Amino acid sequence: MSSFLPDEPSAEVRVSPNFGPRRDTLKPNMIVLHYTGMATGPGAEAWLCDPASEVSAHYLVHEDGRIVQMVRESDRAWHAGKGSWFGRTDINSCSVGIEIVNSGHSLGYPAFPRRQIDAVIGLCAGIVQRHFIPAQRVLAHSDVAPGRKIDPGEKFPWKALFAAGVGHLVPAAPVRRGAVLKAGDMGPEVEALQSMLAVYGYGVEVSGVFDRQTGIVVEAFQRHFRPRLVDGVADGSTIRTLQRLLASAKAILSK
Repeated sequence: MSSFLPDEPSAEVRVSPNFGPRRDTLKPNMIVLHYTGMATGPGAEAWLCDPASEVSAHYLVHEDGRIVQMVRESDRAWHAGKGSWFGRTDINSCSVGIEIVNSGHSLGYPAFPRRQIDAVIGLCAGIVQRHFIPAQRVLAHSDVAPGRKIDPGEKFPWKALFAAGVGHLVPAAPVRRGAVLKAGDMGPEVEALQSMLAVYGYGVEVSGVFDRQTGIVVEAFQRHFRPRLVDGVADGSTIRTLQRLLASAKAILSK
């Protein structure tokens, strides 16, 4: 394929060869946001279009707000890798992937420029409208691949997206001293925590044992929904924020 008409009218087109058909007749029902984790935007753009990389995304958003579409939304880009959400493991076949130019944690992790975030908001709004994607399915790469990925990270301004009508968020409960659930804990309170995370969509076993994977998933949840303190410990703030999030999701679904 040498070119195509962009799904997003404001996007430039630079075709990546790294794509294929969506499997099992799946269609996009989520958006997954990433950061590039590379030193420069042009370098990331080149890498996503290099057949040797075997990675791609549907879109890349540069710091200046310029949007580049690399794979048609109808096709399967190779952006998410191994992960899960609501038990589905082929995230690439049911998502639209957006790479946001940012050097990431290993290279200084700068703030995301406002013009870049404005472009991400407009892009996500268009994808949501085209594919009827629920607010609760605008996700971080770290949500669908906890532990393996931490992008777009705790600095990503989810509040700005939510204020513009994109994504799902609730006010995070204040961080205070008190009882916590942590590695090695067992019992019904741990089981309740795991159940709530699983109900929202996270890939966690409901065992009643606060194992390593539970801590990793709690950290992923905090990174998106309670970024003030990302430590993998389920304190009262984490649990209350999760409860608020589930109540909000239930209210949305009941409308």
